[in-house]
Amino acid sequence: MSELLDPNDVNAFWNDLVEESQKIAKNELVLEDLLNRHVLSCKSLSVCLARIISSKLASREVDRQQLFSVCMQAYTEDPNLLKSAVADVLAVANRDPASKSIVRILLFLKGPHVIESFRVANWLWKQGRKDLASYIQSRISEVFSVDIHPAATLGNGLMFDHATNIVIGETAVVADTVSILHDVTLGGTGKEQGDRHPKVGKGVMIGAGAKVLGNIRIGEGAIVGAGSVVLADVPAHCTVVGVPARVVGHPSMDMPSLDMDQTLAMTENDMKKANELCPVIDIRQI
Repeated sequence: MSELLDPNDVNAFWNDLVEESQKIAKNELVLEDLLNRHVLSCKSLSVCLARIISSKLASREVDRQQLFSVCMQAYTEDPNLLKSAVADVLAVANRDPASKSIVRILLFLKGPHVIESFRVANWLWKQGRKDLASYIQSRISEVFSVDIHPAATLGNGLMFDHATNIVIGETAVVADTVSILHDVTLGGTGKEQGDRHPKVGKGVMIGAGAKVLGNIRIGEGAIVGAGSVVLADVPAHCTVVGVPARVVGHPSMDMPSLDMDQTLAMTENDMKKANELCPVIDIRQI
């Protein structure tokens, strides 16, 4: 179902979400109240998202209704936030073999909760409401164990798989269609000022535990292997692993974020084709 949906068609996504929620509520009575509150009693996807985010991030000092109002203002003034949310949910549905239900993805997975909460904080930051944006950043960190500066730039169709312990710095840029696993850092290298965080190209996959540090570029369609420490630019369509990371090969497809193959295995034909795009080099020599 999700593969057939247009990420830009918010209404079609909403209709599918409601239909699937109705079926679940009928078959699983324990979840009926939850589904009624977060989906079935909502008039639109914007209300649904605002209720989910506000229920997760509310505190004694800033209650659910206040956060709900902030979210609704963001969705009303920038409808593209809804398109981004749909693209993010469909990214998980299409890439994660364990998550095909858009209801389970939107209501129960930490990754989408983090990303959509960040998008509201980022909207606030751009509006000059930096204190409230920073508060939401703090709540995201407390609730989800993920720390993303509200000034960071995140593209659409992102997947944060498991999400726990992801850190993304203030001047980091993550392009569309990127997949990032848990315990990944896109950080700085010290006390440098200004533009100091990584720029991640379209279709990149960053494996669990990888640390990408400094104002460096991860080229489009690259793979950063699990546990790697990347301190220099990574060429497009190359695979890097190790501490410090070095180029060891090339992904077998243009956007490895879609395939999510972390074995780094390649056939002889794949290697020959990839070598034509990007010769194997030692990243320490860049």
